[in-house]
Amino acid sequence: MKTALKEQTVTRGGSGADSAERRLKELGIDLPAPPEPFGTYVEAVQTGNLLFLSGMLPTEGRGAKFVGRVGAEVNIEAARKAAHLAALNALAVARQHLGSLDKVTRVVRLGVMVATSGDVRDQPKVADAASELLQDVFGKDKNPSRLVYGVASLPLGVPVELEVIFEVER
Repeated sequence: MKTALKEQTVTRGGSGADSAERRLKELGIDLPAPPEPFGTYVEAVQTGNLLFLSGMLPTEGRGAKFVGRVGAEVNIEAARKAAHLAALNALAVARQHLGSLDKVTRVVRLGVMVATSGDVRDQPKVADAASELLQDVFGKDKNPSRLVYGVASLPLGVPVELEVIFEVER
């Protein structure tokens, strides 16, 4: 799977009637295999019409695709690619749990943790890569609330971890 961000020809914030699954195809996105837990937890829990995902990391297979902290070992562009990959993993987990991303009625919350070193202030630029992918797939009308913050370290030494909450059809 390519980890580079693709130039996308679909405009953001199109009609809310568009299918998320159709948008994935239009964007040329093949979702990766959903990541498996790295510990004693599950990747997704649904309660009522909310789907909570465990922290989504930029992993492929059983390992981290990106390692390091922004401002030290990882630059902003690499961190954006890591956020994009973590968002792809989130979509893969949601699809596995729901059977189709068309069951998502809204992206409620996107939390983005960025491992940083020193006085880094570009966490929002990193988070935008995940936000942009979710907007491209679900549409601007389903944009979530968002919290972005810097942390000292993250699991597996990755630069980015996502928290995602979806509202879904019952």
